[in-house]
Amino acid sequence: MEITLLWILCAALIALGLAGTVLPVVPGTVLVWGGIVLGAWIDDFTRVGTTTVVVVSVLAVLAWGLDYVAGLMGAQKAGASRQALLGAAVGTVVGLFMGLVGVLFMPLVGAAVGEYLARKDQTRAVRVGVATWVGIMLGLIAKVVLAFIMVGLFVVALLI
Repeated sequence: MEITLLWILCAALIALGLAGTVLPVVPGTVLVWGGIVLGAWIDDFTRVGTTTVVVVSVLAVLAWGLDYVAGLMGAQKAGASRQALLGAAVGTVVGLFMGLVGVLFMPLVGAAVGEYLARKDQTRAVRVGVATWVGIMLGLIAKVVLAFIMVGLFVVALLI
């Protein structure tokens, strides 16, 4: 009975984590990682060994890092000012309180407003805002792909 509950918790953490890769405020990658480590521990690291856990951990850290730097990298690639980078960060925080749409688009707005305040160039501000948004979207896609790779490695380790 206890083992069954632990496996249910493992599956729930992974499922919630996968959802959290696109939902705001839910630490998706961390939950996926936690579910996988729990699953490995339940089985005493027999089927899901330490090598798999280490590889999954590296992927989790990579996905977590991408989540935070992708938008900033997009803004920097467009030659954003410091004010645009600050605006993107503020937009990200404000967007957390606005749901998924806010998380996706407020960094774009923040970067564009920051760039406009810095350089008074509307065209450049829009370009920086869009570059920030593209960076965020690429980071989101990469994070989702990495989360599914983590789960795939876990499932393969369980089945082999």
